[in-house]
Amino acid sequence: MPQLLVPYWRLSAFYFCFFGLLGALHPYWSLFLYSKGFSVTDIGILLAIPMATKMIAPNIWGWLSDYTGRRSAVVRLGAFLSCLCFLGIFIDQKFWSIALVMIGYSFFWNAILPQHEVITMSYLEKAPETYSRIRLWGSVGFIASVLGGGFWFDSHDIDTLPIVGLMLLIGIFLSSIFVPNATLGSNRKSSDRFISVATRTPVVVFLLVGLLMQLSHGVYYSFFSIYLESFGYSRAGIGAIWSIGVAAEVIVFLMMYRLLLHIGVRLIVLGCLFFATLRWLIIGYYADELWLLILAQVLHAFTFGAFHAACMECVRRFFDVSCQGKAQALYSSCCYGAGGAIGSYTGGLVWDVTPIYAFNYAALSSFIAFLVAWFWLRDAKLTLDK
Repeated sequence: MPQLLVPYWRLSAFYFCFFGLLGALHPYWSLFLYSKGFSVTDIGILLAIPMATKMIAPNIWGWLSDYTGRRSAVVRLGAFLSCLCFLGIFIDQKFWSIALVMIGYSFFWNAILPQHEVITMSYLEKAPETYSRIRLWGSVGFIASVLGGGFWFDSHDIDTLPIVGLMLLIGIFLSSIFVPNATLGSNRKSSDRFISVATRTPVVVFLLVGLLMQLSHGVYYSFFSIYLESFGYSRAGIGAIWSIGVAAEVIVFLMMYRLLLHIGVRLIVLGCLFFATLRWLIIGYYADELWLLILAQVLHAFTFGAFHAACMECVRRFFDVSCQGKAQALYSSCCYGAGGAIGSYTGGLVWDVTPIYAFNYAALSSFIAFLVAWFWLRDAKLTLDK
């Protein structure tokens, strides 16, 4: 990586703060809502809201970024407004009040990561496979938050979670101030080109595969902590179990550029989908067996880490540089937005029947994605020599 040209630490610091917030919210937000007396169905709805806003917000902000070329300004504005909206959680904590807060803060918060991804990739234009070396700091931030949160909430009330969340949102805003702007400039004539690429069969298949994969993760992110608590795991233990997966993810990120060069994007995607199916089945049926649970968490290295890096490479290869803002937003909204929201909401409905069915449902989703990718995710742009 050309260190003199790439603002490595400034780009990495943003990932650290952004995913540090996820490390606080993913494992513990459901426990916070559960402590307020909300039903699992209510929790599923509330946790689906940030994923639902991700279906809309990234596309609006992606268009604005591509039109103006001022990506860093968009990131800073989104980070600031998300902090402002999140303050509402301290005013009232009834269902509809929390829903409004989550709609407001997530609309702006969801806008910023896709544009930061574009900024990062613009600096790595000649060595895109090194993306994972910067992105791994997001995983480090996640681990720090999830482990620290576990020990904190074992000795402090879960009601302190909103304070932790606000502090991390402020950290995201402060780190965004130091993120340099991308050198792509504005582009007002790329819409037709973007639409023609986005409607190609391999791209549609890629987005469908990503949606199904994130649907399965929507179940995991929303209900994994509640599931573990039902087996008697402490909150510190739950945090440690979460961190195992992300630690494994860091290792894969360090190796990812070699995997992309020597294995290829399509085979990585297929392998990740297979491991996801296995992982959800292990969690569903063997959560009381610690060594198997650890094995399932190690597979997070593939089901999230390797899969995400491969998808970033797919976006880069499918879309030209003038469309990257809209392309990242489309990927985020379809996969993490629609997929995650569907998984969280429908997973809650299945959970009400029996929890184990929710993880069977997640496994079925990732297995269908594997079949779709096996038969239809084929394109010359995904070969090794691209």
